[in-house]
Amino acid sequence: MDVPYDLTSYVRVLKMATTPTTEEFLQVSKIAGAGILLVGFLGFIIGGIMLLLTGDAGGGF
Repeated sequence: MDVPYDLTSYVRVLKMATTPTTEEFLQVSKIAGAGILLVGFLGFIIGGIMLLLTGDAGGGF
């Protein structure tokens, strides 16, 4: 691991990076939010199927 080389490559990437525009930020936020909702909905569906198949909510209490 060559620390000076790594630091210069990090600095180069930071110099190239720019702040996203409001439009870009909103688009990324919408996509990330949709992904979170999709994963949550899939978990809810799988939990419902498990409840129907086993009759146990699986809460552990």
